[in-house]
Amino acid sequence: MQIDGKQYLSVWFENERVKMIDQNKLPFEFRIAEYSNYLEICDAIREMTVRGAPAIGATGAYAIALAAQNAPEEKFRAYLRTARDELIATRPTAIDLRNGVNYVYEQTIKFIPDYRHSRQVAILAAREFAKKSIDDCYQIGKIGSEIVPHGARILTHCNAGALATVDWGTALAIIRIAHQQNKDIFVYVDETRPRFQGARLTAFELEQEGIPHTIITDSASGFYFWKKEIDLVITGADRICLNGDIANKIGTYEKAVLAKEHKVPFYVAAPFSTFDLATKEGADIPIEIRDEDEIKRINGTYLANPGSPALNPSFDITPAKLITGIITPKGIFKPKDAARQVQI
Repeated sequence: MQIDGKQYLSVWFENERVKMIDQNKLPFEFRIAEYSNYLEICDAIREMTVRGAPAIGATGAYAIALAAQNAPEEKFRAYLRTARDELIATRPTAIDLRNGVNYVYEQTIKFIPDYRHSRQVAILAAREFAKKSIDDCYQIGKIGSEIVPHGARILTHCNAGALATVDWGTALAIIRIAHQQNKDIFVYVDETRPRFQGARLTAFELEQEGIPHTIITDSASGFYFWKKEIDLVITGADRICLNGDIANKIGTYEKAVLAKEHKVPFYVAAPFSTFDLATKEGADIPIEIRDEDEIKRINGTYLANPGSPALNPSFDITPAKLITGIITPKGIFKPKDAARQVQI
């Protein structure tokens, strides 16, 4: 991604450290966070210094690689197993995290007791996982741009951009490439309460690339559907089930319902690392519930009645019947058929 004219990845491994763009600081401050052990990275994932399903998948992969560098030989396997379990537990809904962690873990333990080789393999496997994510997202952008008509007015929710992946993004990869194709697009950016990933991060990415857009409140999208000013909805996903149901940022479901009511195509863009073939349907996905203070306070200042409780689910489920198609690195498929492509 381009930030002030310079190319960055959202997360990478360099000089025995995992480095990432601190997404909690954007767009007001650009900061690179650095971590030297996996426990620090567990905190970074929980605190959403890094967020977005593919991005935390790559972060988890790098974290296990880092754990392999630090693991004592006499407890190598046990140390890695503990690191694996603690990383996966940080955010239970996004399946990419588990997939990235498990991929590097399995590749690394194959070479025990050759610990030197195991450590080298861990770094190579993590970089391979991250590179695959970048390649997949670029393919999603190329394939998905075909569904974007000239002059399209697109609604997106949360941040499914380069910050949420390693580079390019999922939904925003499509938007980026459509913009590069001079399709004269315009993007409606949901603010995405309570952490404002749309208003802070998606808007930041679009501004950096000169893509025309505006921020709207989460509750305003129905108004623009009613005015017939939205032609297309594209979101990312945090998990895609065997039957095509998806989990994504809270509020995605209501966008899909509105799109269905107004006969507007609703597409989901995701790499294969986001598919969970072991989960049959959306009802089986664990939904992360975050602290109520994310709703009630911003930067320590109360915006809601302090004495009232608040509910803060981080994700919701959009059923397959509301999804026009799932855009993958292999093509665009009906939700019920998309998972089959992972197995081919």
